Amino acid sequence: MSFVETEINGQIFTIRLNRPERLNALSTVIREGMARAFTRFHEDNDLEVAILTGTGRGFCAGEDMKESVERGIAGSPKEMVEQDLVNPFQEGILQKPVIGAVNGFAMGGGFMLVERTDLRVAVKSAIFEMSEAKRWLLGGYNHGHYGNLPHPIATEMAFGYRISAERMHQVGFVNRLVEDEIELMEEAHKMAEHLLTLPPASRVNTLYMMKLMAPKIPNNIAELAEKLHLHGDTEDRMESRRAFAEKRTPNYNGWLKPEDRYNMPKLKEN
Repeated sequence: MSFVETEINGQIFTIRLNRPERLNALSTVIREGMARAFTRFHEDNDLEVAILTGTGRGFCAGEDMKESVERGIAGSPKEMVEQDLVNPFQEGILQKPVIGAVNGFAMGGGFMLVERTDLRVAVKSAIFEMSEAKRWLLGGYNHGHYGNLPHPIATEMAFGYRISAERMHQVGFVNRLVEDEIELMEEAHKMAEHLLTLPPASRVNTLYMMKLMAPKIPNNIAELAEKLHLHGDTEDRMESRRAFAEKRTPNYNGWLKPEDRYNMPKLKEN
């Protein structure tokens, strides 16, 4: 069984994450399969639009925390994937449109996959969560900014609240809502077919322009974020994952020194 399936319909390339028993979490095999699929899409001149979706209840649940606990390292380090594999979609070098067809839970790294897509359609039952606040020492402060969302919504997202597909549609993060998975793929294909009706140069140039116009994080904010990611007892990151894998309440330390709670790194002037 392939953990990442692909299908070609004319110039449309569908990439389907296919490990439903783990909600298509970003295990090494899923990451490698996506890298191969998106490399094929990137290099094949006969393919022009991709649709990214999942099988089962999950679009993608993000980091495979059981795998993280097994190897004793938090996150999904690139070195765990074959060294010669580069994912053009993840690296931001892909210059063809990708439509996210969100069939279920899109959480953590799965949310970030949706975030990288250019257009999005979701079933009404889908759930979104930016999970960084639950797994690291800094919540997902930047994702609401990328989505150009109002500050309270961005803050809700940063703190790891679960947000319904209908609400994400209301705030402009999702383009289309549908009732079920059949309608999901039908709508995704309609969106892809519309893109293919455009003059090729128009489609390519417009995507290039829109990517350049996307919101970015200023360098001084990014530097502060790097410091905040280490501002606390970093062992809590693995405790979060162990507790999840063992289905128990985590026992967090917080800070190595109690006074560090108020000794915050400073934001430099840009």
